[in-house]
Amino acid sequence: MAILGLAYDLILAIISCFFIFMKWNEIRYRKKGLPPGTMGWPLVGETSDFLKYGSEFMKTQRSKHGEVFKTHILGSPTIISMDPELNRYILYNESKGLVPGYPKAMVDILGTNISTVHGATHKHIRGSILSLLGPVAVKEKLFPNLLKCVKSFTADWDGKTIDIQEKAQEMAFFLAFKQIFESESRSIYDSFKPEFEKIVSGTLALPINIPGTSYHTGLQARSKVIKLSREIIKQRRSSSTIHRDMLGQMMSDETKYPLNDEEIISQIITILNSGYETVSKITMMSLRYLHGDLKALQELREEHFGILGRKEAGESITWEDYKSMSFTLAVILESLRLATVVNGVMRRTTSDLELNGYKFPKGWRVYIYTREVNYDPLLYPEPWKFNPWRWLDKKLESHKYNFLFGAGGRLCPGKELGLVMISLFLHCFVTQYRWEELEGEEMVKFPRIEVPNGLHLRISKY
Repeated sequence: MAILGLAYDLILAIISCFFIFMKWNEIRYRKKGLPPGTMGWPLVGETSDFLKYGSEFMKTQRSKHGEVFKTHILGSPTIISMDPELNRYILYNESKGLVPGYPKAMVDILGTNISTVHGATHKHIRGSILSLLGPVAVKEKLFPNLLKCVKSFTADWDGKTIDIQEKAQEMAFFLAFKQIFESESRSIYDSFKPEFEKIVSGTLALPINIPGTSYHTGLQARSKVIKLSREIIKQRRSSSTIHRDMLGQMMSDETKYPLNDEEIISQIITILNSGYETVSKITMMSLRYLHGDLKALQELREEHFGILGRKEAGESITWEDYKSMSFTLAVILESLRLATVVNGVMRRTTSDLELNGYKFPKGWRVYIYTREVNYDPLLYPEPWKFNPWRWLDKKLESHKYNFLFGAGGRLCPGKELGLVMISLFLHCFVTQYRWEELEGEEMVKFPRIEVPNGLHLRISKY
């Protein structure tokens, strides 16, 4: 009997421990005043559902708990806000204890960059980036070289079937790379490119550093990029050659925003990663939407052939021509809105806060989920329809819930550079080619837009 009793107690203890383990997140993060919600499994939380089901996960949680709810994703307890007014408040009030709070994997792999710092450090790094790729720099230094690179990149596509997802990624990365390392050899480019594919995959993963995980692979890729960058910087410091690319500007003794070598490398990673992810996806989605709307495509072509019609034979387009591309900008903005390349941004609380009647504990992350506002029928009538003409009303760009490029002091410093890259691509592409989209390619839209098997286009001369 004693043995049976002991066995019973042991089984009861195991069941109790298992129950406590399964409810560990709920127990650990049980605090009065928190928003409603569930915390999921120990350690991993609800990360799997968040990444797998994306916007449907968000909608399900909102239907159960309201527009503000708690969860545990990407390694941290997190409060998700789908409330546009609260999101606006958080984005514009960094000084009130709501600093950048991106997931550990993203911070570890991308390093210290403009998205992760705040205060004086953010001001200094932002100033440095704007000096490299802000509107003035793009107009006065980068524009002619960007045009030349895009023309070269798209020159031989006639008669080919291409994967536009792959080509757009290559182009975005190549353009950014050439602005940073203009004089470096093709072999250097070939060494960098595959590592950034691993970096992008690793930034949205659980921070589990075990061989075979995306996080581990991303960390290894980061180490290789750092090593390559250090070698280039070292070679340049030992040479008397003057380099007029972005790296040369960052290394110059005359720069207004001096950086040490580690900060320079962080800037390199930031610029390359930003172009690789956002510019490529908007480029791909612009072509997909245009393919389905012949009226929009025709108006876009008319705009660009109109620009060429004002040129002498062989004369290149200018910055002023780019600034006149009003319908092109409308196509880009509508593609960005409809595709929602960026679903939201993250902050971290530096003190206990009370917002919307809920407690936001110190050290928790806040996910400002801005995706749904892009489909608000009050802001965008027929929100699921591709309608670039809506953006010809310039007031739409300045409405209070337009977070397409961020908000406040976090407005994307590379906005102009990205718009120029995509505009020049569309100019070269639609004035040279027509295309047919091959059917049957499934698209994933969360956590990032991706066509797993590629988006293939059959290209012919226009």
